[in-house]
Amino acid sequence: MPAAPSSRVAPTHTGDRHRARFHTLTVSDVRPLTKDAVEVTFAVPPALIDEYAYLPGQYVALRVRLEGEEVRRSYSLCQPPTPAGEDGTTLSVGVKRDEGGLFSTWAQTELKPGFEIDVMSPQGTFTSGLAGLDGAHVVGIAAGSGITPMMALARSLLTASDTTRFTLLYTNKATSDVMFLEDLADLKDRYPTRIVLHHVLSREQRTAPVLSGRIDEERLRTILDALILPATVDEWFLCGPFALVDLCREVLADLGVPREHVRFELFTTGDEPTERGPRKVEVHAGDATVRIEINLDGVSSTVESPVDAHESVLNAALRVRPDAPFACSGGVCGTCRARVLEGSVTMTENYALEPDEIERGYVLTCQSHPTSDRIVVDYDV
Repeated sequence: MPAAPSSRVAPTHTGDRHRARFHTLTVSDVRPLTKDAVEVTFAVPPALIDEYAYLPGQYVALRVRLEGEEVRRSYSLCQPPTPAGEDGTTLSVGVKRDEGGLFSTWAQTELKPGFEIDVMSPQGTFTSGLAGLDGAHVVGIAAGSGITPMMALARSLLTASDTTRFTLLYTNKATSDVMFLEDLADLKDRYPTRIVLHHVLSREQRTAPVLSGRIDEERLRTILDALILPATVDEWFLCGPFALVDLCREVLADLGVPREHVRFELFTTGDEPTERGPRKVEVHAGDATVRIEINLDGVSSTVESPVDAHESVLNAALRVRPDAPFACSGGVCGTCRARVLEGSVTMTENYALEPDEIERGYVLTCQSHPTSDRIVVDYDV
């Protein structure tokens, strides 16, 4: 996720994130990408252009009611920012159907232009600090729908400088599963000497044996040694399931790649979230409780949380502040980020915060559990 002089520059500090807010946007287009994936484009009216300004690599959370329940899902923005015009601008996400996925199935079968969806303002630190710098070599490693932020990053980086290079290592089961296949081919046609595409297919034979089969440690090391050459790379972006991202991070570290040059984003951890939104918790007379104070949008609210309930700060906050921001509830997206001003908590999982954020007191409230009798958390700082 989210360095020194010459061609490497640190990204905008993660503490500069803006508070996430939902607005209702209209779907302007739904474009098929594969039999199981679509690109969904939203129209952003002029009045909301500033709210939806974003950096390539960021994501938005979508909120709809399906089958009588509120459903939230986070998706990376797959197009670079578009210039604002008299009618506003647009933003696009790629949605791939998950087996049994309520929202992703609905998006494939029912979603049409003209539908209205609540869209959270863009968030995330999976962004580059190299835009506009000459001679940079950026590598993206993606699996499946992990390609979505790579599309925005590649397009923006290649446009920003005539000498920037982008190498993409993209793994799927088969050619028919490759999202943005034509868009990637168009990029190759437009920047033939500055973008390199390596498609790895686990269930389809490629001409090069090294590009056929699942990416394990041996195959990854061979690809890096023969095709990418880590010593030539300025920045790395990893996006996919936990197993692949974790493997890539370990191998790159073993090869001596500094941690600050490797950014990663997960679309799944392999574990089910312990809480998929608010679970019902009741406070009874005589219960030992923790006092949780929440600052949100300049308003302070207080809630008592039973010690025996072992609920997260987010779960408690939602009882008194239903507008508290969250999306994945799994410690991945970072939407529920807040700062602990008083008291202490422990986090179960953290795939979204950088070490410097944690040092400054930021936590993921969906994963945070109080360890003191009273805590104060601030979503606004």
